[in-house]
Amino acid sequence: MKITTVACKSFATKTSADDNLTQVLDSEINCALEDDNAQRQIEIPDDFPFEIEDNPGERTIQLNRQYQDETIKVQVDIPNVGPEENEGDDDDHDGEKHGYEASIPLVVSVFKGKSGVSLEFGVTAFPDEISIDSLSVKQPEESEEQLAYEGPEFNDLDENLQKAFHKYLEIRGIKPSTTNFLQEYMFSKDNKEYLEWLKNLKNFVEK
Repeated sequence: MKITTVACKSFATKTSADDNLTQVLDSEINCALEDDNAQRQIEIPDDFPFEIEDNPGERTIQLNRQYQDETIKVQVDIPNVGPEENEGDDDDHDGEKHGYEASIPLVVSVFKGKSGVSLEFGVTAFPDEISIDSLSVKQPEESEEQLAYEGPEFNDLDENLQKAFHKYLEIRGIKPSTTNFLQEYMFSKDNKEYLEWLKNLKNFVEK
């Protein structure tokens, strides 16, 4: 009899906790539904140079385009939000913290011919600014275990070489007008994916 009593109490506690979790999830879902970014459709500009592959449930999107004899693929991740860099103290005079600036990580791969060799850029796109973090030549037969030499840090390269690579990406479509749209698109996607994630959690808890 004691074992049965303990089991009943455990069941009651579990049911109560699940009901509470469901209520909290409902509240979060309602808040997410009120977010305009989760509801509105983002219109793709007429001059956007890429085709977009956006699969629901995935955190990244894939961009594709042909540029002359090249195939260009771009993997775009959801935005990061970090503190803006400002000179001086960390706090403003009124005691409030500085604002936050959003950025999106990109991996840009440029392929030529059918060899599978690509020039790969690691890029961080800020509003109206694009930062190249890394670049390397990728061989298709390379395994993840191989530690291939990938050159020096991009910021350590000669300034003229850095500018030339920025121009190289710009003429292939990686420019502020493109990345500013992608920021808007990815913020909207992030909100939509969060809403679906909450709904999936609720469906599981309610089973």
